[in-house]
Amino acid sequence: MADTTEKKSFVFGVLSKRHQRQLSSVRHKTTIQHATRPDLPKLAYRKLKGKSPGVVFLPGFASVMGGQKAEALEEFCKSLGHSYLRFDYSGCGSSEGEMGNYNIGAWKKDVLYVLDELVEGPQILVGSSMGGWLMLLAALARPEKTAALVGISTAADHFVTAFNSLPIETKREIEEQGFWKFPTKHNGEGFYTLSMDFLKEAENHCILQSPIPVSCPVRLIHGLKDPDVPWHVSMQVAERVLSNDVDVILRKHGQHRMSEKDDIKLMVYTIDDLIDKLTTLGNHRHFPCLCTDEKHEAYSDSDDSHKW
Repeated sequence: MADTTEKKSFVFGVLSKRHQRQLSSVRHKTTIQHATRPDLPKLAYRKLKGKSPGVVFLPGFASVMGGQKAEALEEFCKSLGHSYLRFDYSGCGSSEGEMGNYNIGAWKKDVLYVLDELVEGPQILVGSSMGGWLMLLAALARPEKTAALVGISTAADHFVTAFNSLPIETKREIEEQGFWKFPTKHNGEGFYTLSMDFLKEAENHCILQSPIPVSCPVRLIHGLKDPDVPWHVSMQVAERVLSNDVDVILRKHGQHRMSEKDDIKLMVYTIDDLIDKLTTLGNHRHFPCLCTDEKHEAYSDSDDSHKW
C-alpha cells in the first residue's frame, strides 16, 4: 500500500498546477479489462474514455502498463478529459501467454488490434524504447489512426542493430547455440534470452535503411546518458521520417528509462503541446499520418502473414 501511495504522489507531482486542480475533481479510475481475440491471447488493457485525440501508451521490451510513465500519462489525460489507453503486450504483464513465444511482429499485431478495436479516432502514440519502434510500424500500417508520434528513447531496429554489431565469431557462436543472452541492467539476471528465431523475425520490421513515409507531427525524446539505446537512433529516425514537423529533444543527463520526475514532466508537457496543436487544427481530417511511399507496403496488413 505504501508503494502505491508513493507512486500516486509521484505521478500527481509531475502534473502542472492547472492539471492538478482539474484532476482533483475527477473521481473515476480505470480497471484492467481483457480483450478476447480469435486464435490470439487475451490482451490486458486499461482504458479511460474522453475526448479526441486520444493517447495510447506502448511500453518497452519486457515492460508493462503499470510503469511510472504510463501512470503519469493516465493522470494527465484525466486532467484534460482526453481518452487514454495502456496495455500489456502478448506474453507480458496481465496479458495471456509466455513472453518467449512472441516477437516484434506479434507485438505489432497487438498495437494494430488496439487501434482497430479498442479506441476511436486518431491517436497520439507514445512509445517507450521498443514501443517507439512499434509506434513507427503502427503509423505506417494505420496512418488514418495516427494523429502524432512521441518516442521516448526510441529503439528502432535495436535488437537487429545490436546483434549485427557483434564480432563475427560471437555471432557464429550465438547462431550455433540458437539464442543470445542480450545484456541488460533492467532485470535480476542481467540478460534477456533472445532466440535466433526472434532476431530473424525482427529483421522483417527494420525501418532505418530507407525513408519512413509518415507526415504527422513527431517528437523524439532521448537521454544523452542512455547506456542501452544510443541517442543517435532518435536522430536517425528524425532524418528518415518524411514529416516536416519533427522535433528531437535531448536530455543531457537522461538515462534509458527516462523515469525521473523531470523526464516525465517533459514527456507530459510535450504531449500537452501536441494536443493543443492538434485541437487547434479543429477537424480530425487533419490528424492522420500519410504513408505514400510504395516501398513501405510491407508494413501494412501483409505483415500478418509472418510466422510468429
